[in-house]
Amino acid sequence: MALDQASLALLQGMAARGGKPMNESTPVEVRANSAGTIALIGPGPEMVSAREYDLTAEDGGASSVRVLVPSDAPRGVLVYYHGGGWVIGSVDGYDTLGRQLAEATNMIVALVEYRLAPEHKYPASNHDAWAALRWVEAHADELGVAGLPVVLGGDSAGGTLSIVTALRARDEGVRVDATVLVYPATDANTGRDSYNDPENQLLLSRASMEWFMNHYVGGVEHDNSHPSISPINADLTGFPPTALAIAEHDPLKDEGEEFGELLRAAGVPVTYRFFEGQMHAFFQMPNILPAAREAIDWIAVFLDTQVLAAETESAK
Repeated sequence: MALDQASLALLQGMAARGGKPMNESTPVEVRANSAGTIALIGPGPEMVSAREYDLTAEDGGASSVRVLVPSDAPRGVLVYYHGGGWVIGSVDGYDTLGRQLAEATNMIVALVEYRLAPEHKYPASNHDAWAALRWVEAHADELGVAGLPVVLGGDSAGGTLSIVTALRARDEGVRVDATVLVYPATDANTGRDSYNDPENQLLLSRASMEWFMNHYVGGVEHDNSHPSISPINADLTGFPPTALAIAEHDPLKDEGEEFGELLRAAGVPVTYRFFEGQMHAFFQMPNILPAAREAIDWIAVFLDTQVLAAETESAK
């Protein structure tokens, strides 16, 4: 179906303000332009507490995590990695979304401020994503979630970080009960049909995705098909139960759907939602695009029925 009216209005407003295309801009310019969007989103619901903690990754790199606690009796923790092509995005830009997720699920949400490219190229963000999970594991008692479900979530590049981190957790015996993946980037190959569909060249286009990838892995010799960059090529056996949301008008649509099929083929329980009329990045715009709230509520139902309820039952 056609792009929904709220998204069209947003795009028209952005076009009226002018400016260079992302792929003709510098990362600094694109990051600066995001301030206006943060202001439009506005504040999220109040939390019992919201605190920042410093992290040190295994490569010595510094990052941080913002821990949003919605109540005195949270049901688990959702470690959330923001989108932005490994180049843009921030905890501040995702604070409202994190608060809405925390309120809807009654889970602590740990928003990860991982290092960004091109200042910190691959695999810095992977190291930071892992450091955040291990920090949550080490501080479970302090957070009041010892023995409760641990979920990894993220959108776009944050979805990639969720997948890569969940795979490493599987291999190293670290608890992850589920993943929540919103239009994840699963393949560095930009040749699929959805990348070339003219109706998908919106907030994210093939050109801007290639701009992201060049900043993330460009200039250094890497095998871009490696599962830590393109997790569509990973062995998915034993991957945790997953909620997978895909947007209709998204260059990443085909690789996201294929990843879901591969999960199912590996025996992984997948709860799937196709968001008709939505474009890439809709989820990061709560209070602007109504579909973001629909997705939050859908995620809350998934976690309540497939993860949290199962934990409650097993504890009886």
